[in-house]
Amino acid sequence: MIALGVLMLVMMTGLVNTLEETKQAYYDRYRLAEVFAPVERAPDRFLERLAEIPGVAAVEGRVNGSALIDIAGEVVPVRAQAVSLPDHGPARLNDIYLAEGRLPAPERGEEILLLKGFANARGLGPGDRLSATMNGARHTFRVTGLAQSPEFLYTTAPGEIVPDDARFAVIWMSRSSLEAAYDLQGAFNEALIGLERGADVHTVLDAVDRVLDPQGGLGAYALKDLPSNFFITEEIEGGRKNAVAVPPIFLGVSAFLLYIVVNRIVQAEREEIGLLKAFGYSDWEVSAHYLKLMLSIAVVGAISGSLGGIAAGRAMAGVYQDYYKFPFLVFQLDPKSFVIGFVTSVLAACAGGFGVLRGVFRLAPAVAMRPPAPADYSATGRLGRLWTRMLDQPGRMVLRRLQRQPGRMAGGAVGIATGMALSVGMIGVQAGFSESIDLGFTVLDRSDAQVSFTHAMSDKVAYELGRLPGIQEVEPVRNVSVELRHNRYTHRGAINGMIAAPRLSRAVDDKQRPLTLPPEGIVLSTTLARVLHAQPGDVVTAEVHEGRRPELRIPVVAVADSLLGAPAYMNLDALNAALKEPGRISGAFLRIDSAVQDDVLTAVKNMPGVAGVALKSDVRNSIQSMMDSGMGAMRFIMLGIAGIVTFGIVYNSARIAFAERVHDLASLRVIGFSRGEAAFVLLGELGLVTLAALPLGAAMGYGMAAAVSAAFSTEVYSIPLMFDARSVGSAALAVLASAAFSGWLVKRDLDRVELVTALKTRE
Repeated sequence: MIALGVLMLVMMTGLVNTLEETKQAYYDRYRLAEVFAPVERAPDRFLERLAEIPGVAAVEGRVNGSALIDIAGEVVPVRAQAVSLPDHGPARLNDIYLAEGRLPAPERGEEILLLKGFANARGLGPGDRLSATMNGARHTFRVTGLAQSPEFLYTTAPGEIVPDDARFAVIWMSRSSLEAAYDLQGAFNEALIGLERGADVHTVLDAVDRVLDPQGGLGAYALKDLPSNFFITEEIEGGRKNAVAVPPIFLGVSAFLLYIVVNRIVQAEREEIGLLKAFGYSDWEVSAHYLKLMLSIAVVGAISGSLGGIAAGRAMAGVYQDYYKFPFLVFQLDPKSFVIGFVTSVLAACAGGFGVLRGVFRLAPAVAMRPPAPADYSATGRLGRLWTRMLDQPGRMVLRRLQRQPGRMAGGAVGIATGMALSVGMIGVQAGFSESIDLGFTVLDRSDAQVSFTHAMSDKVAYELGRLPGIQEVEPVRNVSVELRHNRYTHRGAINGMIAAPRLSRAVDDKQRPLTLPPEGIVLSTTLARVLHAQPGDVVTAEVHEGRRPELRIPVVAVADSLLGAPAYMNLDALNAALKEPGRISGAFLRIDSAVQDDVLTAVKNMPGVAGVALKSDVRNSIQSMMDSGMGAMRFIMLGIAGIVTFGIVYNSARIAFAERVHDLASLRVIGFSRGEAAFVLLGELGLVTLAALPLGAAMGYGMAAAVSAAFSTEVYSIPLMFDARSVGSAALAVLASAAFSGWLVKRDLDRVELVTALKTRE
């Protein structure tokens, strides 16, 4: 038990450190920018003005834009981001790691680099060709190499929160070629800025916006708001919370078990303790013997757990390297985790032993050397006579032992309940992950596909979509990039403008009832309300990062239940009115006749202004994959450990009871009890204690599920507290199965007992 707790502590803190160190080394080595400044179009001479801003160390302009890649045999095109590379020399900022092949030649506009993750998912490599649509024109490119970049550790299509290597690509090509493709000769549409050490990022952001606003600046933002960095930072923070919350639970359980074990050892050896005291050994000397036993368990457990944590951490780190596409890995253990593991193990052992040692101090030699006084059963009264009529002799023996030692039986029940609580918590987390997906794609999103446009378009496009054969329903939306502020709390995201009573993409309350969006005000998701520390009645500020870039003050009218991302919702007409852009939409949710789905998707992707089409089934599969990878995969490990712990607690209780009563059980066999009757005397006690532990374990499991669900929740996804009959019933079955198997193991040992030897042994 101690080894498992320390293993999880070392493994989880090591993974957090490894991710943090690898991320920072990757950022530094390839000079990831600290400020990103998108703009509609700015002449290159504005780069000099940006370089003059106090605190700016380096500036580089580049061109990027959206693209659609056609994959042979697939109806839905792949969304892509095209990024320029300097025509001469390496990039000063946001450099790339060339994994395979060579850089494209500046004079050959058809040569590109391709994101390695996408290439691997699609089976592409240097020398292959692919077709893409950029700025309305179709191009054919030849892949010269595969690349990775710290800017795209976590690759998602714009506006999505789910990474999928097969559904989003990054294309790098020479700047001159990309300028020609997007009509930006001699200009840039994004500035990358590196800062001097100690520079105030907020001051620089304000200065950058003042320079670029006249050119159509879209709002500079810091590295912390870069989507890739945001998601990996959330993953690291989630791992840090798990490392703090989960291992102490296992170490606390181990302290309790150690107390039970050593307490029963002391009770079994009370005569020897009395004899030692009679010979002159002090209380401290006798106590030191048992304290050494507990410390030996703690130290061996800590060493085993540390070694296991190192091995498990290295194995999991390799998984993270593949998941986040790091070209290298800086495996970094946290020395503090070893110290904390050892100290916590020792403290757990001491905490578990102090109650036992008090009992050693209280034992007087004369009392300890006598057998314990027989229990007084004279007060059983009518209950005793009822037992006599209803139960046979083995049954009465089981109940009398429970009556004789209620404290010990209660301790055993608490121990088993603790194991059950661990299982309830872990099963609840598993159910919570499934509930997040079911709520997001069954209750909230009832569409079949989502289409997004390259820019906000007239709402007449929705009518054009609705006239396509096979489209059964169209629901327009407008997603506006904003920075939301409430007091000192901020969040960079988007406001989703939806019709007043949406049917395909809905906002719901905590009882999963659909919300009608009022003609004014904003509805925050539960995650966003928590981030902004806002509630209905508060007023939030929305700084819009597109169009005229107004700053809106909007009252919060409701909080919606959302488990994926941190969305905000507004009435579509109210949002357009606030932006002074009536009748504009940026996308639509579609319900499609499955019989003609391919034909519909082909027609939609060929419409002008379409930036991409996403099938709900593909998005759902991507989210499932994301939740089963990274820190989300940790729940499977924890569930396995919880199962081991549960079995260990039940088996431990059975083994201790067997060790204590082997002499009595052998005596019963000698006086005529059968093997089955003797086993019933022992295992009946275990069965009653186990049954008594089930309701207590269910109650403790509620708190365990709440703590672990909170530890796994991030801004990317929230894990709801799932405490239902199914999770409790599954955990109870696991406990009962553990009890049955433990009972079988103990009965097997009981059947093998040599009666004469057992009767001669008093200890």
